[in-house]
Amino acid sequence: MLHEHRRPQHHFDLRLEEGGVLRSWALPRGLALHPAQDRLAVEVADHDLDHLGYTDAHKSIADTGWWEEHNRNERRLLFTLHGLESAVRYALIRTDRDWLLHRTKDQPTAA
Repeated sequence: MLHEHRRPQHHFDLRLEEGGVLRSWALPRGLALHPAQDRLAVEVADHDLDHLGYTDAHKSIADTGWWEEHNRNERRLLFTLHGLESAVRYALIRTDRDWLLHRTKDQPTAA
């Protein structure tokens, strides 16, 4: 799921359901739109599952769907986001301080 926040500064939150919680990353510049593009992803506290449908005056749901894990180790998570309109493959890559969200060159084929 992708939440769009308008406060305190415009950003998006990526939320991946795992182990009964929503693992969450703040994306100050949104999702990477082009292959080989990176975006800062700041890991934030896990959220309860009831946060999936939460909206208010400053937060809306930008996209919903499911995610598929392809590979994981302690420094990288390779996955595909299956949203309402498309499926896009990303890698979350741990840096010394935060994470990078990288849109991979290898993308799923359209069904």
